[in-house]
Amino acid sequence: MTTTAEPAPAASPAGPPEDRRPRGLAWLYVIGGAIGLAGSFALVLEKLQKLANPDYVPTCSINPIISCGSVMDSPQAGVFGFPNPLIGLVTFPVVVTAGVAILAGFRPPRWFWLGMQAGTLFGIGFVHWLIVQSLYEIGALCPYCMVVWAVMAPLFWYTTLHNLRNGYFGGGVSLGVALTRVHTVILVVWYLAIVVMILQRFWYYWTSLI
Repeated sequence: MTTTAEPAPAASPAGPPEDRRPRGLAWLYVIGGAIGLAGSFALVLEKLQKLANPDYVPTCSINPIISCGSVMDSPQAGVFGFPNPLIGLVTFPVVVTAGVAILAGFRPPRWFWLGMQAGTLFGIGFVHWLIVQSLYEIGALCPYCMVVWAVMAPLFWYTTLHNLRNGYFGGGVSLGVALTRVHTVILVVWYLAIVVMILQRFWYYWTSLI
C-alpha cells in the first residue's frame, strides 16, 4: 500500500504574504491616532479661545519661535477655508477605529489598505507642506502641530511597508521586504532631517540662548 504525499504550496521568492491582521500596525493606528487626535483637539480649543478673545495668548506660545499664536494667525492655518486642526478631528478617529477593528479580528481587504495608503499619503504630504511653511514663511513653530507631524511619519511609513510586503500595489513585495530590514533607520533619518532643518532655520535664536 502506497501513500501519496500532498505537494507543498509553492512559496513566493519574496516570501509569503503577511497576515492580513497585523497587530503591530493596528496598535500604531490606535496609539498614533489617539496622540494625533489629542494634538488636534488641543489646537481646536486654543483656536476657539483665540476667536473668543483676540488678545488671548495660547498656552503653547512660549517664545518668538515656539509660538502657536503666530501659526494660528497665518493664512496657512486655514488653507482649505477652515482651521486645519478640524481635519485631524475627523481623520484621526478613523485611524483609531481602524486599529481597534483590526485588533478585534477584522481582516481588511485590499481596498481598505489602499484607502489607508491614500489617507496617510495626503496626511504626510500636507504635514510636510506645513513644515516648510512654518519654517520658511511663518517663521514660528507650533508644539501641538509638531505632535501631529511626529505621528504622521510612522503612520504613513508603516502603512506603506505593509502594503508593499503584501503586494497591494500590484508588486513591490521584494522592495517591501528589503525596506523592512532597515525600517527604523529610515524613520530615524527622517526625523533627524526635520530636526536639522529646524536647528538650521532658527540657529540664530538657539545660539542667543547660550
